[in-house]
Amino acid sequence: MTVKIKVCGLMRPVDAARSVEVGASYLGVVFAGGPRAVTPASAGEVVQAGGGVPVLGVFADQPAEEILQICDQAGLSGAQLHGSYPPSVAARLRAAGLRVWRVVRIAVPSDLDALREAIPESDAVLVEPRVLHSPGGAGVPLGLAVAREARGRLAGHPMVLAGGLTPETVAEALALVRPEVVDVSSGVECQPGIKDPNRLARFAEAVFAHSSIT
Repeated sequence: MTVKIKVCGLMRPVDAARSVEVGASYLGVVFAGGPRAVTPASAGEVVQAGGGVPVLGVFADQPAEEILQICDQAGLSGAQLHGSYPPSVAARLRAAGLRVWRVVRIAVPSDLDALREAIPESDAVLVEPRVLHSPGGAGVPLGLAVAREARGRLAGHPMVLAGGLTPETVAEALALVRPEVVDVSSGVECQPGIKDPNRLARFAEAVFAHSSIT
């Protein structure tokens, strides 16, 4: 199985282009606040630099109408839904032609129960750690035992593994968890929103090296 890569938290067209060069299948821009937040205009520049590779917007509390407007303005291909979005919102976005990744954030074992509920109206379910006062994984890795349990509960449905992945750790995560997609942001940065070309290339090499032996 060839694992796909999503490079998220992009703020600069040059980093989007480099991500595509190393083999990323998806790109991500953040509208959920934090140091990597972008405007629709700057997201559009990332989309242009991506050369047709799907770009997903990360949303946390925006209503469906605003998400649709932003995606249209920026030319986004999909939405990654953090927060408590019901299936009806995901369905509306999909009906508009967007790819939808629903997000489940895990801090305690009982959080795993939300995984099956996230499958309807999703093209994939992204699993990441739940970090207090942060809308995303905040660079914190998800325990691999928990991630493996999540993989089991999502059997038959695409899983995206996110949270604290780096060039040094991604191979082990792939071997134990076997997600369809890995999502990286801070693990390939030299500072928030600025991707390090060397780390980006090494991350891709580690992913594709694992894919070639499985």
